Amino acid sequence: MHEGVRHGRSAPHPHRWWRSGHALVAIPFVVIILITVADIGTPAEVRLTPLLITAPAITGAFAGPRITGFIGALTIGDQLMLDIHAEVLGRRPVQTELAATVVVTAFLVVFTYLRDRHRKVLIRVRSVAEAAQRALLRPLPPDIGRLRFASLYLAAEQEAQIGGDLYAAARAERSVRVLVGDVRGKGLPSVSEAALLLGSFREAARRRATLPEVAAYLDESVRADLAEHLGNCTHAEENFITAVLLEIWHDRPVVELVDCGHPPPLLLRDRQVTAMQSPSSSPPLGLGDLAEPSYETETFDFKAGDVLLLYTDGVIEARSPDGRFYPLAERLLEWSGDEADKLIEHVRSDLLAHVGGRLADDAAMVAIQRLPD
Repeated sequence: MHEGVRHGRSAPHPHRWWRSGHALVAIPFVVIILITVADIGTPAEVRLTPLLITAPAITGAFAGPRITGFIGALTIGDQLMLDIHAEVLGRRPVQTELAATVVVTAFLVVFTYLRDRHRKVLIRVRSVAEAAQRALLRPLPPDIGRLRFASLYLAAEQEAQIGGDLYAAARAERSVRVLVGDVRGKGLPSVSEAALLLGSFREAARRRATLPEVAAYLDESVRADLAEHLGNCTHAEENFITAVLLEIWHDRPVVELVDCGHPPPLLLRDRQVTAMQSPSSSPPLGLGDLAEPSYETETFDFKAGDVLLLYTDGVIEARSPDGRFYPLAERLLEWSGDEADKLIEHVRSDLLAHVGGRLADDAAMVAIQRLPD
C-alpha cells in the first residue's frame, strides 16, 4: 500500500502492463495446440474439446477485449474443426458444448472491456488526485539558503494520496518558516481543514512580523472556518489541528519554535537525539477561544551539520501487529548518516516494517539539515 507520497507517481497506462507481458500471449496458443494434439491422438470416445475454453479464460486474465475475442474465436474454430474431424458435430451434447464456448467467450470479452474501461476511469481519477495533491501539499524546495529539506507523506486510506497531515515552508526576509500539522481525524474528510491551514500559513508567514503572530493568525483562521461550517455544534471543540511552527534564521545558528499541542521535533547531532520540548506549549489551533493562548517562542541551537526531524503523531502512534508503538527516537539512534533525504528513507522503511506495511493513521515527516557555511 504505502509506497509513500513523494508528490505522486503516474499510474500506469491501462495497456502498458499488458504490453510488457507479450510472452503471456503464448500461453493460450500452447493450451490450444496441446489440447488439439491430445484430442486427435485419443480414442473417439474420449473427448477433450471442452477443455479448450481454458484458453480464452486464461487470456481474459491479462489481455484486453480484442486479444480475448481473438483467442476465443480461434478456440471456437478449433473446436468446430475437431468436432468435424471426429464426425460428431451433429450430436446435441456437442452442439451444447460449442454453444457454451461461444457464450463464455462473449462473456469474457464483455468483462475485459468493462475492466479496461474501469481502469481508465480510475487512472483519470488518480491523475486528478495527484493534481490536487500537488496544489494542496506542494513539494518542499530541496534547498533554501543553507537549509536542505526532505519530506514524506504516507496516507492511511489506501486509495488516497492526501489526508489530514500537512507541512509547508515559506521564505521570510531573513529566515525560513516551517509548519507541520495534523488535523484531527484522517483521510479525505480532513483535507478541507488542511487546505485552509496551508493557505493561511502561506499568507501569514510572509506578512506577520513574528512567529507568535503567525500562530495567532492561524488559530483565528481555523476558528472562523469551524464556526462557519459547524455553527453552534456542541462538538465543535472536537475539531482542531495540532501544529508546530519553526523559524530558522539564515544568519544565526538557532531555530525558534511555537508548539501548538504537537509532538516535539527531534534534533540529531553527533549520534544523539534531543527532543525540542517546549515548556510553554499552546493548545491546538482552533481551541483558542477555550484556552486564551499566549503564544511564546522557544529558542534552540541549530548548528551546521544538525538534522531536525518534524513528524506527526501517525509516526509515533503507529502500532506493530503485537500492539507496540513505534519508538522513533530509539530508532533514530541507529541511523548513522548525515543527509536529510536518507534519514526520511530510513524512517519510512523502518516504520512500514514495524507496522507490517499498513498504517492506521496518516503520517508525515519533514527533515531539515543545516549545511556548513
